Parts: sequence; C-alpha cells; structure tokens
Amino acid sequence: MTSKEGTPHDLAVRIAGRRSRRRVADGFVRQTFVQPREAARETARAFFGRYPKAAYMTEVEAWRELPGGEIEFTMRRLSTAD
Repeated sequence: MTSKEGTPHDLAVRIAGRRSRRRVADGFVRQTFVQPREAARETARAFFGRYPKAAYMTEVEAWRELPGGEIEFTMRRLSTAD
C-alpha cells in the first residue's frame, strides 16, 4: 500500500465508520442477539409479535450459527410505524 492509502487497519477503520454512519441514517433500529437455537426462535417470534412486519418492516437482517451451536442474529425494524 502507498502511504496515501494507509495501513490495512486505517482502511478497516474508514470502512467501519462509513458503515456506522449509513446505518444510523437509514431509519432502522437493529438489535443483535446470541442465543441457543430454540431461544433464538422464540425471541424472533416475540419480536415479530411486538413489531409486526406490515407496520415496522421487521425482518431478520442477518444470522449465523456459532461454533458452540448458538445462533447470532440481528433483527431490524423501523423506529416508528407512522
């Protein structure tokens, strides 16, 4: 890399900063959970019950299974249903 581009760490910091600014500006509220599979299902169901998809555009934005068998997932919804 040239000195103008900086180190890989500098690049990672710039990308993370852009991502966090973009997420703040998109109007969605996100919550990330790490739970055993059955608890994760119940949490997602409760989230959809509290914030219905039709009103809040609720969705599971991302999920993955961790090495220990737990599920990490991010729920996304609009901040208001106006």
